[in-house]
Amino acid sequence: MSDIIVESENKMKKSIETLKRNFAAVRTGRASPALLDHIKVEYYGTEMPLKQLASISVPEPRMLVISPFDKGAAQAIEKAIMTSDLGINPNRDASVIRLVMPEPSEERRRDLVKLLKKEAEEAKVALRNVRREGMDTLKKQKTEKKITEDVEKGQDKKMQEMTDRYCKTVDDLVKAKEAEVMEV
Repeated sequence: MSDIIVESENKMKKSIETLKRNFAAVRTGRASPALLDHIKVEYYGTEMPLKQLASISVPEPRMLVISPFDKGAAQAIEKAIMTSDLGINPNRDASVIRLVMPEPSEERRRDLVKLLKKEAEEAKVALRNVRREGMDTLKKQKTEKKITEDVEKGQDKKMQEMTDRYCKTVDDLVKAKEAEVMEV
């Protein structure tokens, strides 16, 4: 395999990993520590990721428990969660914060599915952009007579097959996450 194919595949893998991370942050009614990955806490004048300030556990399917390493950070963590886009009110007693995941309404679940499909389409666009860049590089190499036309056509075919494979992966991820979101 040529360097261009390998480089393109690495970029496509990164697009898939980004999509998986984005999907993990979508609230489904089930508790997942990944829901809190994007939350930053103002702590001693510095913005820090929540997971650097506390341990997060899932004692029940619909509950997250946040235990700050420093008891003084509990109030800052609670404030960060309240001002985030999660839409969950934290319950704090002493130094432990509990987040109870409400059951999303039918309308909210449909909105989440739309969001998932939008994320998936963006991932496919990213995959197609990687394919286009790779094919442009191959055309340039052919023009500069670094590779033959047969080699270019073969590499183009491999690039297209790889793009199709990764697009199918995106479709599979969306289908699985959509089923999870719509599950009552």
